[in-house]
Amino acid sequence: MDPARQRIQDDLRGLVRGDVHCDDVFLQLYASDASIYQIKPLAVVRPRSTADVAACLHYATQQKLPVHPRGAGTGLAGESLGGGIVLDFSRYMRRILRTGPDHVRVQPGVVLGRLNEHLLPFGRVFGPDPAMSQVTTMGSVIAIDASGSHWLQYGSARRHVESLQIVLSDGMVMEVGREPLDAIHSQGNGDDEMSAPEQRKRALVGQVADLLERNAALIERRQPKTLVNQCGYQLSDVLSETHLDLGRLLTGSEGTLAVVTEATLATQLLPKHSGVGLLFFDTLESAMAAVQEILPFEPCACDLLDRRHLSLAREADVRYDLLIPSETEALLVVEHVGEESAAVGRRLTETLEHVRRKKRLAFDMHVAFDEEDRQLCWQLVRRVTPTLHRLKGSARPVPFVEDLAVPPPALADFVLRLQNTLKRHQVTASLYGHVGHGQLHMRPFLDLSDVADVQKLEVLAADVYAETLAVGGTISGEHGDGLSRTPFIRQQYADLYYVFRDLKRIFDPAGILNPGKILADESASIVQNLRPFAAPPPDTKPPPSANGEPAAPKPIELQLNWTAQQLTETARSCNGCGLCRSQLSDLRMCPIFRVAPGEEASPRAKANLFRAIGEGELDRDLLSSESFKEVADLCVNCHQCRLECPVGVDIPKLMIEAKAQFVAANGLQPSDWLLSRIDLVSSWCSVVAPAANWAIRNRQVRWLAEKFFGLARGRKLPRLAARTFLRRATRKKLTRPTRRSDRKVLYFVDTYANYFDPQLAEALVVVFEHNGVAVYVHPEQEASGMAMISMGAVDAARKLAAHNIPLLAEAVRQGYDIVASEPSTVLCLTREYLNVIDDEDSRLVAEHTHDACSYLWKLHQQGRLQLDLKPVNASLAYHTPCHVRALSIGTPGENLLRLISGIQVIHVEKGCSGMAGTYGLKRENFRMSLRAGWGLISALRDPMFQAGTTECSACKMQMEQGTAKPTLHPLKVLALAYGLMPEVGAQLVGRGDEVYVT
Repeated sequence: MDPARQRIQDDLRGLVRGDVHCDDVFLQLYASDASIYQIKPLAVVRPRSTADVAACLHYATQQKLPVHPRGAGTGLAGESLGGGIVLDFSRYMRRILRTGPDHVRVQPGVVLGRLNEHLLPFGRVFGPDPAMSQVTTMGSVIAIDASGSHWLQYGSARRHVESLQIVLSDGMVMEVGREPLDAIHSQGNGDDEMSAPEQRKRALVGQVADLLERNAALIERRQPKTLVNQCGYQLSDVLSETHLDLGRLLTGSEGTLAVVTEATLATQLLPKHSGVGLLFFDTLESAMAAVQEILPFEPCACDLLDRRHLSLAREADVRYDLLIPSETEALLVVEHVGEESAAVGRRLTETLEHVRRKKRLAFDMHVAFDEEDRQLCWQLVRRVTPTLHRLKGSARPVPFVEDLAVPPPALADFVLRLQNTLKRHQVTASLYGHVGHGQLHMRPFLDLSDVADVQKLEVLAADVYAETLAVGGTISGEHGDGLSRTPFIRQQYADLYYVFRDLKRIFDPAGILNPGKILADESASIVQNLRPFAAPPPDTKPPPSANGEPAAPKPIELQLNWTAQQLTETARSCNGCGLCRSQLSDLRMCPIFRVAPGEEASPRAKANLFRAIGEGELDRDLLSSESFKEVADLCVNCHQCRLECPVGVDIPKLMIEAKAQFVAANGLQPSDWLLSRIDLVSSWCSVVAPAANWAIRNRQVRWLAEKFFGLARGRKLPRLAARTFLRRATRKKLTRPTRRSDRKVLYFVDTYANYFDPQLAEALVVVFEHNGVAVYVHPEQEASGMAMISMGAVDAARKLAAHNIPLLAEAVRQGYDIVASEPSTVLCLTREYLNVIDDEDSRLVAEHTHDACSYLWKLHQQGRLQLDLKPVNASLAYHTPCHVRALSIGTPGENLLRLISGIQVIHVEKGCSGMAGTYGLKRENFRMSLRAGWGLISALRDPMFQAGTTECSACKMQMEQGTAKPTLHPLKVLALAYGLMPEVGAQLVGRGDEVYVT
């Protein structure tokens, strides 16, 4: 860390209670957002209170340092990027302070989606709904005056702002809202007794009112003809004869006038009934013409999707493949709401039929009234746009002219102008928009590693904006100005721009608040501060080395099977959308971020760090540093981000590489070595199982284990079996290859089933044999090594894989399928082994390895599963393990249980269990693990459940941690129902921390 940053860090840590970071790794996490820009800040401050914000701003003014407020960092225009002090409100200042009958008081870090979850029981909602509402913070909603699909119903954020607590650039805190003008004209009236903030507010009101009055005609003349406009400062509707609405004025100012620390917002009643309709068009022109036919019916939303979005939707979800005709060139999503279901249905049907039958513009339609169907329709709008980055090729959809708005009657003509402009520049683009109020999101496909395409950015933007302004439009309808639109604000407003400048001086005379946004030097360009993977401007060259030649980056000795280019491309494919920061129940990622929502815990952060290393922005030696490892350790290899990321970025592989780099340079810590060799430790302990079982339940021994080996003494541990399953298998001659030529499997036994729960392994054997499937247990198999891989001990895992793969591959060639009862083992064989040994044998093993329940469910689908199942009277709570989800096989264990009569199986979806393999065993992770799994543990305590059920042994440990109820593998319950293991029935009423012991 250089001396200047060290001094800033020391100074700020003495002034604020929140976090202060100035190290290279942490700063890189805040150097980018969802835009195409990157600027490394000087410091990151995560304030805990308004006092922290005030102290930071006061310090920044004294030191003449810029300050950049930031929420979730999902802006598309670079609104929160800058080279000064970044204030991250999303970590600590995320409380809902007060909820009233028609309003709510929030801190800026509150996520909009979480706010609406909070308001749901009250029958209220905060109406504006930007596309990323599941991660967007309320501070950002206010900063850019966010709106969304339902602008026709709710308008934008400024309509709902009642008052704001703000901090000015010098650190002064005040509450502002609709301020009376009569006070500024009164003389005396106790001015000397007025507090400093009140005096300052009175002065502000007077100066701003005077500025707006003097320029009233100019302000009116320069307004666009659009329904929405977020370009520049919104001055046209804040001053009346009696009041100045400072809250409304500051909304949309992007943190350039003041920093918001609290907000009182109006809430609205939730609609009682709603209906969504889809209209399918064979041309984009027909869809544009239909918008004007729809608006007289007063919908609450009307959105457009083009062919590219629809093709991606069909590829991503088979339900869309069935719903959307392949010939669809454009689609409109139309919604109506109301107090009566029948009235909503009539109005929606009338709207769609008018467009389809009377005007003959649409060739088909779909109507959705039930919740699931309506959500499916809206997912098209909310989730498909980020998936554009899945498209193959070097060109990517670039968000730099993506926020246009025009008067709705001009839409059809404007889209034609837009297409002609794109053709002139030989560029294609995706198109999506809230066309009901004239807003379009366009993303041209460009390759920003190509200098020619970089040069197109500014020229194309200038031409697109010229066409926009020619029809009375605005260059920014929803997403703010940021770095990508600020250089063109003069083009839209001409002489009104200087009124903006005067307003900025009134609020921020020092000019430290988010400089470069809304107001900028005439030299500002949208190609400045591009991310490093984008080609630099033509007049720039790589920095020379000592001998004058361009410096060559230091190569990385990779630990996994991929090239440096593949690694960098994987990291680059993250577009920064921030969906991985979601804490809502509709997604599971990321379990660690959910309980500790710091940027460093988000999957996006990991991609940013590797991209920076690949591009030379960070020293590659940082890969073996403690600071990098601290970030990598926040990944528990659950694979949920890979599954749910719109682009499918393989963050788990990146983090295994990061951990492996650290281990290669520094070795494993003692506790990590112990847990990565859990199979070896279990084999030692099994020799003296009675003594080991006594020890793990002895308080003094547990204290010593925590002290010297880092094992959490509060963690319930399972008992070791008196005899391992492999020893039993040998006695039962299961270790001899079968002579049968029909269905046969090789059972790959995991550590838990072998040493702790041999009854589970025996259940697998008897269930498979009952269904005519011969089971072979290879006597030379060793543990899969998943724990090693998850901790970065790749060399040790590679040796295990090199031992297991040949014997498994040979078994496959002899006609065996490989099955395992542990999902993590299946994931290791099918995915992780390919990352350490990629050859013909490993691919053969991966192709023929199955989860045991999945194998049985496929038998049932083929009509070959025995259904002589006896009734079992039990109420079971089923939890889907993360690694079952990662296998993309559905929930076969749950499906099998539902075949048993008498059983009530309730799917409990509370996210990750929090155990995450060996993660929850460590002392430093114990509390975090419980917090992550608390929802699941609490659900299991419901008296309606007799027991839990899940396929994962780690999840089982967590589920039994907070309750005496047992958790059983579905195979055990299946064995009970077949009458093959009546002893399992006793476990349904037994203690959860006991396992089968002979």
